[in-house]
Amino acid sequence: MTEQTYCDRLVQDMPFLTGLGRLSEQQVDRIILQLNRYYPQILSNKDAEKFRNPKVSLRVRLCDLLGHLQRSGERDCQEFYRALYIHAQPLHSCLPSRHTLQNSDCTELDSGTAGRELSDRDPKVLPGARRVLGFSPVIVDRHVSRFLLTFLTDDLGGL
Repeated sequence: MTEQTYCDRLVQDMPFLTGLGRLSEQQVDRIILQLNRYYPQILSNKDAEKFRNPKVSLRVRLCDLLGHLQRSGERDCQEFYRALYIHAQPLHSCLPSRHTLQNSDCTELDSGTAGRELSDRDPKVLPGARRVLGFSPVIVDRHVSRFLLTFLTDDLGGL
């Protein structure tokens, strides 16, 4: 499996980072200021002013910033992650790409059974199948797999 680049991680994390309430105005400002002050080649004064403009919504500014960093290259994306870690460590530890990196040694699912719906209302249910509690896409080598990882339970406790 090839290693995920910082630019790849930023693509994967962008929906999470731009989610409502994930990053505060202050956190975004601190990240922008760090990139501008310590790495003016990453964010010029003009760019920093643009991404800190309070007349534009925080989500739009953050999307623009992340797009700018992706176009700028690997080192710029890496410095963003460094700034994110410094200014929003709890959020940094919850990033989808970090979970992908931590679980990158997972084995492939058996394609013969992974696509089947497991429901006790389905007449084609597998023998001994249990109710599905939840599921998430399996990310394999920077791509979302067509398989789903399911979480099953024997006892739903009245659910």
